[in-house]
Amino acid sequence: MSNKPKSIQDSLDVNIDVDEKLAEFDTSSNIRKFKGSLAAAVTLIAISMSIFHLYTAGFGTMLAMKQRAFHLLFVFVLGFLMYPITKKSNKNKVPIYDWIFTGAGIIVTSYILFFFEDLVRRGGMPTNLDIFMGILAIGLVLEVTRRSIGPELPIIAVIFIAYVFVGPYLPGALGHRGYSLSRIVNQLYMTTEGIFGTPLGVSSTFVFMFILFGAFLEITGVGQFFIDIAFSTAGHLKGGPAKAAVLASGFMGSISGSSIANTVTTGAFTIPLMKKVGYKANFAGAVEAAASTGGQILPPVMGAAAFIMSEFTNIPYITIVISAIVPALLYYLGVTIMVHLQASKQGLEGMPKEDLPNFKKTFSMGFHLLLPLVGVLVFLIIYSPLKAAFLSIIVALGVSLLRSHTRIKPQAVLSALEDGAKKAVSVAAACACAGIIVGIVTLTGLGLTFANLIVSLAGGKLIPTLFLTMIASIILGMGLPTTAKYIVLATMAAPALTELGVPLIAAHLFILYFGVIADVTPPVALAAYAGAGIAGGDSFKTGLNALKLGSAGFLIPFIFAMSPTLLLIDVTIGQAIVSILTACLGIVAFASGVQGYFLTFTKIYERILFIVAALLLIHPNVMVDGIGFALLAIPVLLQFNRYKKEKNVMVNA
Repeated sequence: MSNKPKSIQDSLDVNIDVDEKLAEFDTSSNIRKFKGSLAAAVTLIAISMSIFHLYTAGFGTMLAMKQRAFHLLFVFVLGFLMYPITKKSNKNKVPIYDWIFTGAGIIVTSYILFFFEDLVRRGGMPTNLDIFMGILAIGLVLEVTRRSIGPELPIIAVIFIAYVFVGPYLPGALGHRGYSLSRIVNQLYMTTEGIFGTPLGVSSTFVFMFILFGAFLEITGVGQFFIDIAFSTAGHLKGGPAKAAVLASGFMGSISGSSIANTVTTGAFTIPLMKKVGYKANFAGAVEAAASTGGQILPPVMGAAAFIMSEFTNIPYITIVISAIVPALLYYLGVTIMVHLQASKQGLEGMPKEDLPNFKKTFSMGFHLLLPLVGVLVFLIIYSPLKAAFLSIIVALGVSLLRSHTRIKPQAVLSALEDGAKKAVSVAAACACAGIIVGIVTLTGLGLTFANLIVSLAGGKLIPTLFLTMIASIILGMGLPTTAKYIVLATMAAPALTELGVPLIAAHLFILYFGVIADVTPPVALAAYAGAGIAGGDSFKTGLNALKLGSAGFLIPFIFAMSPTLLLIDVTIGQAIVSILTACLGIVAFASGVQGYFLTFTKIYERILFIVAALLLIHPNVMVDGIGFALLAIPVLLQFNRYKKEKNVMVNA
């Protein structure tokens, strides 16, 4: 008899092609499939990219401009070789024009590497060749980004580029004095203020290494371990597969860089099982989408946004993680309660225990796989994020060797190096493209102008400003990967909040939350559409269900923006405990009001009382909390009495 613990895969009787679904919903996964010598060449380039970043992480990075140029060189080569010009293009060969694009990418980055000293000496006085190379580099960045993540971000970048030229002719606050072509190219290509700015700098160091860390975790089998642990823990409970999906997706999403990829990879296991116990397709897809999207706001990685946030705000990474943890857990509490109440409404039970992995056996066989995750948290406290990622990869490799059933072979190590580099291409391209936007905002002062417009439209009042910033964040966040949406929003939207006195970390977490929530907000709810594709549901209805499940995510940012107690800023332990407990009560009340169910179906006035009580309880103020608690007691008592009567009727019947 095998000692291998039972896996949740054993309960599945469906066959979902994860790669096919990823290519359908995630542009970054729509890559060419090579064979023969070309496949070997691309693999060698990808492995070389990972080795370069491992070396610089372990033994010291190059000068900032050179490190970023080397990073972008790999991105251009892999990007133009891997991604076809359109989705319908031949995916088995590389056409001549893509070889030309690749060569051009090598030239514009090598120009920085080989003539760096000359460029520095010229200091803002570019030659005609500099200008030509800069224009070519900008075009290549826009094109590789369009291919790897879709057209949304490049279109935004083109609008910003156009703004530089038309600004002198615009009326009012949007107008500016105008800039010469040489000044624009110098800003975007020859300095660390544009393409080679902070976003690409973070991508070429922290972000790449954590993507590579994720690739190494994947080959150790930690992903399947997370899923099996989640199902062994929660699969037998009421509506168990949905609760397990929330748990597993939270685990995976916290180290994943994409809501869509997390939805598809985890959803391939969880969605069929949710449907199996009675959840409708639209709801099953929505659960996975809402839970996977939440991973982008859950420490330690937060879709790589935490590292970029640290660079943008000069706030230590560990401080951001500590501040982000409570709001993220409240979001997941909200999704879990919504799922539980939906199961209660439909009378859904969990899965039989005999169909689920045994927790003790599963944990005993795989607990050592958690050591790299524990290690990364410890290393992040002691070292820089770059060094922490490097050491965590070493720990992941070492830990896998401890047990025979998780021991990885040299070929698997090479596969992780290749996979990590390929996954990093779309993120790096997005960061380079976002750098164009940041560079133009810095050059023209558009960020401050945009912030002043928002504050002016809101009449200088905080709540209207928060509302307008929320709308702007959702719109700008649609269709963009987490890193790109955060960079754009940090540049354009966050200044409006800090101008009205919102603490810096609260402002940046606010815009990140709503940028991320765009993934489950119709009409462009990409994570929800991916969930619908796996579940066989309606995309728009799945999006609405996902929005409903994640609706607590609309409340929490407003609360910590107005009173950052939930971010654990300048609070005592007692204040923090009270705020967290009352916020948890508020989330339960809010979920009950939204779902129209607590112990039994609610009356309309009970729903209103639940929601009003929730709004008061989530707000961290003792007097307001007291009023909220008193209001909450009314529908709870009414529900309890009615539930008892209904139960007696059923018993007597």
